[in-house]
Amino acid sequence: MTTSNLWLGIGFLGQMLFSARFLVQWITSERQGRSVIPLAFWWLSLAGGVTLLAYAIARRDPVFIIGQAAGLAVYLRNLRLIRTEAATKVPA
Repeated sequence: MTTSNLWLGIGFLGQMLFSARFLVQWITSERQGRSVIPLAFWWLSLAGGVTLLAYAIARRDPVFIIGQAAGLAVYLRNLRLIRTEAATKVPA
């Protein structure tokens, strides 16, 4: 396998992870009968974003790098907010 093919595979993996978040969100919302963004959505966003950022860096694509890096800040912030909220809840 060439390095180019390896990076292409990494890029496709990142895209699959990133796309899977929408399926998770859709299925969860359908099950609950309302719009919901489950925790898995943010973890898939982070995993896909990191993988796509690595691919963008390997491709040396500054537009793609900036776009993925900015998204990672949002995903990390949402995960932190969720963790903080969970830590402040008193068990019933």
